Amino acid sequence: MNSKLNILVRVDLDHARAQVVAKGHITVHSVQALYVVVKRANSLKQGLTLELDISSAWVDDEALEQLQDCSRNHHLPSKIDPQQKRCNVSVLAPRANPVAAATLIAA
Repeated sequence: MNSKLNILVRVDLDHARAQVVAKGHITVHSVQALYVVVKRANSLKQGLTLELDISSAWVDDEALEQLQDCSRNHHLPSKIDPQQKRCNVSVLAPRANPVAAATLIAA
């Protein structure tokens, strides 16, 4: 597992869509970098639909909860976006945590 976070952004302004693809290990600390990238993408066009693809990343449970909260609430954390602009972000599910998966298999 690579602990370095790699982020790729694809934008289609004609169809008001953007995709943020993250790979590596997403922790409660590194999730802040994702928020900043999502905020920048969201500022490109009003009403942009964002997809956060973390399906190829290892995501800590707490970081996943934070991302899912943003998706449900349509807002980024206030320390990232004090103006609380609407953010239509959907989160694609991550892979299973290797430690948790090994625990389930052993049980």
